[in-house]
Parts: sequence; C-alpha cells; structure tokens
Amino acid sequence: MSGQTNRQLFTFAVIGVVNTGTYYCAYLPLLTRFPYLAAHVLATAISMTGSFFLNARFTYRTRPTLRKFLLFPLTNAANFLVTTAGVYVLVDQLRLSSRWAPLLASLGAIPVTFVVSRWIMLPKAEPARIA
Repeated sequence: MSGQTNRQLFTFAVIGVVNTGTYYCAYLPLLTRFPYLAAHVLATAISMTGSFFLNARFTYRTRPTLRKFLLFPLTNAANFLVTTAGVYVLVDQLRLSSRWAPLLASLGAIPVTFVVSRWIMLPKAEPARIA
C-alpha cells in the first residue's frame, strides 16, 4: 500500500471510532424520547451522515456530492455483512466468546469497509482535491 493509502486507512479507522462514539452519544438521549429501534435508526442516520462528511474531508480529501452521499450507506451494508459472517465464524466455528466476537469481527471488517468507502468516495481514482 502507498503512503497515501496507509494514511487514508488510518484516518478511516479513527473516524470509525469517532462515528461509534457519535452513534452512542446520539442513541442515549434519543432513547429517552423514542422506542429503542427508532432511537437506533435515528442515531445511525446521524452518525453515518457525520461519517460521510468527515471521511470526505479528512480521509479522502474530496468534495462531498449527493451521489457519494446516497451511495455511502453501502459502506454500512458491507460492514454488516462482514461482521455478521465474522461473528458466526468466530462463535460457531472457532468457539470464541460471543461477548468478544463482534469486536474482533469489526476489526476484520475495517479493510473491506475501507475499500467500499474508497470506491464510493474516489470513483475512477479521482485525485484528492481538498488540502
């Protein structure tokens, strides 16, 4: 991987941590006003929107567009598929604790989610634009 790709992957992972915190900080107050599922959906929408703009600015240094914004939820879909498969393998096949398996599966999902995110944010190897 190039230095730029390594920087992008590191920044993407840091934003993922921020995104998780954003989700949880939105979820808790929403939970006091809405049923848990509605709070979850709203918190996910808030954190995903923040993640999109943070990744556009800091990870890929590209201009956010409506097309990219509408495609960005595919990163969550990729993450869901990889972590779900990972949890199954870790718990049912490798007999790891179901308490820790999601965290390990999430680590394994970072590269896949990064590739999907990069494909959305930098179509056709678009050069970085924002300094």
